[in-house]
Amino acid sequence: MENSNKIIVPAIVISLLVVLIAFFNPIAIVGVGERGVKVTLGKVSPTSYTEGIHFVTPFISHIKTMNVKTQKNYVETSVYTKDIQNAQITYVLNYNLQPENAHKMYREVGTGYLETVVTPVVEGTIKDVIGKWNAQDLVANREIATREILVKLQQHLTPKYVNVTDFQMTAIEYSNVFEKAIENKVTAEQEALRAKNKTVQIQEEAKQKVISAEAEAKSMAIRAHALTQNKALVEYEAVQKWDGKLPEYLMGNSIPFINLSKK
Repeated sequence: MENSNKIIVPAIVISLLVVLIAFFNPIAIVGVGERGVKVTLGKVSPTSYTEGIHFVTPFISHIKTMNVKTQKNYVETSVYTKDIQNAQITYVLNYNLQPENAHKMYREVGTGYLETVVTPVVEGTIKDVIGKWNAQDLVANREIATREILVKLQQHLTPKYVNVTDFQMTAIEYSNVFEKAIENKVTAEQEALRAKNKTVQIQEEAKQKVISAEAEAKSMAIRAHALTQNKALVEYEAVQKWDGKLPEYLMGNSIPFINLSKK
């Protein structure tokens, strides 16, 4: 009986210790892709805790975890262009909380930094950049505007403990009326360009004809002058055009048009 009591007492002690540990929970675990922020009596730790197991003082301190993985945010927003056209912009934002500054973000902002810090900066930056472009030009220069927004976001959010790794405008949509107006304008410009090209073609063809006619006239003038200066050349020209047949009969004192006599 005495031996049984000796066995029961340690078992009870161990059980009590397990209960106390479970109740007071002095162990905190920081998972993969997280950083821990230790809060002791309301005071935030001066550093961020890395992944793994950490010990805390029950009822006095605890560890709050912050996600530092890259996150992707899909958003649609409405902005105005330089020429006061309403544009529906759909964009994708890739960002992450700076791991080494997780404790600073928690102390200054808390866990809701996306709504408090990131979104206002992104919306303001998009409005500033889009507001520099006319609606039609924005469509043609979307990549330029996108790069400008990305650079500005990195400049504004890096000091606020957020890394922006990518920004893309996936769609720009205007009202149906404006879309139709752009379509009509593009069509008119294309037709005007075709008409201009046709005019240039006609002018070029006419120019070539003039050049050809001038060359032919000049050639004829040179030949005519040569014929008047050289009688033999006249006969040569006649021979060149003669088909080889002599006239069947001659009238009066007419003579053949070619002088066949030898001097």
